Order: sequence, then structure tokens, then C-alpha cells
Amino acid sequence: MQTTFNDRLRQIILLLIIAVLAFLLLKEFAVFLPGFLGAITFYILMRESYFKLTIRKRWNKTLTALLFIISSIVIIAIPVWFALQLVTEKISAILSNPVDLMVKAKIVGEKFYTLTGIQLMTDENIVSFQKKAATIVPSILNSSAVILSNFAILFFLLYFLLKGGIEVEKFLLRFIPLKKENIHLLSHETKSMIKANAIGIPVLAIIQGLFATLGYWIFGVDDIWLWGFLTGVFSLVPVVGTAVIWVPLTAYLFAINQTGNGTGLLIYAVVLITNIDYVARLTLLKKFMDVHPLITALGIIAGLGLFGFWGVIFGPLLISYFIILIKIYMNEFAVSRGDSA
Repeated sequence: MQTTFNDRLRQIILLLIIAVLAFLLLKEFAVFLPGFLGAITFYILMRESYFKLTIRKRWNKTLTALLFIISSIVIIAIPVWFALQLVTEKISAILSNPVDLMVKAKIVGEKFYTLTGIQLMTDENIVSFQKKAATIVPSILNSSAVILSNFAILFFLLYFLLKGGIEVEKFLLRFIPLKKENIHLLSHETKSMIKANAIGIPVLAIIQGLFATLGYWIFGVDDIWLWGFLTGVFSLVPVVGTAVIWVPLTAYLFAINQTGNGTGLLIYAVVLITNIDYVARLTLLKKFMDVHPLITALGIIAGLGLFGFWGVIFGPLLISYFIILIKIYMNEFAVSRGDSA
């Protein structure tokens, strides 16, 4: 009895030490969590192709891993470069000539006041906006170091995940306390959700951005590529989504007395821009986006706060895990109780 008690006490102390160390490590490395999650995402997307080339066709593991990483960098670099070209040029123009933006904002504010009696553009609001605008560039520079560090962590971990993927997966399987069929279910759900969100959501954003760009060109909006790009980005935001961009643009067209273009853009946005994602889900992306839109929306809301950008992928995965773990619990325990009764 004494020996058993001492063994239990040692076990508890060891588990506490492990838990404390895990907490300290997670706290210190929390800033690099997006890079870690990104490495997992890319690994799951690439693992089948990598194993096919290195195991079946006997390609060199190191060179193949480097080839996959270079391809990933190119895939990421192209849209990032495009975004920087659009956004930095516009931000530079605004910072060098903020009067033009203020004039346009006042036009919209005056029109809104005429229609509703609510004053949007007060002197206090303008001063507050100018102060915030002055902090944009420093905040971007400060966050750039963190972003670059996370990308470095992403590709560093991805290299070792690809090279030692089979060993890592075997190691994890030994520590998951579930039946084989439930481990398979969990693995399948993880792969399906990550593929659905990592491929489907960006494609949906691109589709909405392109349709928005077409609409902005038809109805005479300036800087159509910038606004189209931002529309695609904000399509990832639940609830408000693309309306964050096209509503102010429509309001501006009405404010400068382009009633025809404003009406046309409003109809186009309500009918096409806001609904094209549902059409794409049912047609082009049916294979990838076999996930209920409610899970995606709620998951993104929760994920963005927890994981930052990668919450777009891992937020819906958390909700799916919650549902799948309930099913696994019923399979692991509820069924066993029924059998024993």
C-alpha cells in the first residue's frame, strides 16, 4: 500500500512538473503559434504528394522537402507582393495627400447628414482619424518582424515535419487514448477540415474579389483592383463580410450624385457579391467545402481571436473537433455501458 501511494505521489509530482513546463513554453512561444499552425496546415496539404514522391518513386527526402518549401514560398509570395503593391501605394498616397481623403469623407458625411440628420464627420472625428492614421506605418513596421519570424518558423518546422512525418505520426498515435476506428475518424476529420478551409476559403475570397472588381469597373469606381482585393480579404470576416467595402463605395457614389452607378452597384453587390460564395460552394468547391457554412462562420469568429490569421483554418476545426469528440465519447463510453448492461 505504501509503495503504491509513493508511486502515485511521484506520478502526480512528475505530471505537475510537465504541466508547469508546458505552460511556460506555451506562454513564451505563443507569439510563434501562427507559424506552428501554418506548418501543420502545409504538412497536411503536402504529405500525400511528398510520401508518394519519396516512398514510391524514391526521390531524395531532403531535396524533395526543399522543393516543396520553395514552391510554398512562391505561392505565398505572389499574393503578398500583389497586396503590398496595392496597399502600400494607396497608403503612401493618403499619407502624402490626406486632404483628398478628408474631402471625400466630408462629402459622404454631408450627404448622410442630409438624409438622416446624423453628423458623422465632426472636427473631433477628423482629428481622431488623423492621429490614428499617423500610427499605421509604425504599427505595420512593428508587426512585420513578427510576421517574418512566423514564416521562418513555419518553413523551418515544415522541413522537419516532411522529412520525419511518418515517425511523428507514429509517435502521436501511441499517445492518443482512443480506439483505432475513432483515431481514424479524428484523423480523417482533421485532414478534411484543413483541406476544406486551407483551399476552399482562399478560393472563395478570390472569387468574391474578382466578382467585386468586375462590378466596381462596370459602375465607375476608382482603384478597382485595390477595392476588389480588400473585398476579397473582408469576405473572410463573418457577418459583415464584403459589405465593409461595397457599402461605403455605394454611399460615396450616391454622395457625388452618381445615382445610376450607385443604384447599379448596390443591386450588383446584394445579388452577386454577397451570394456568389454560396453558388461556388454548391458548384466549383463542392468537393472541398463540404462543411456547413455555420461551422465555418462561428469557427472563424472564435479562431481569429485565438490564432490570428490561421484562425480562418483552425477555428472551424475546433468546432468540428468539439462535435466529433462528442461522437467519439458516445462511441467510447456510452456504447460500452449499454453493452455491459
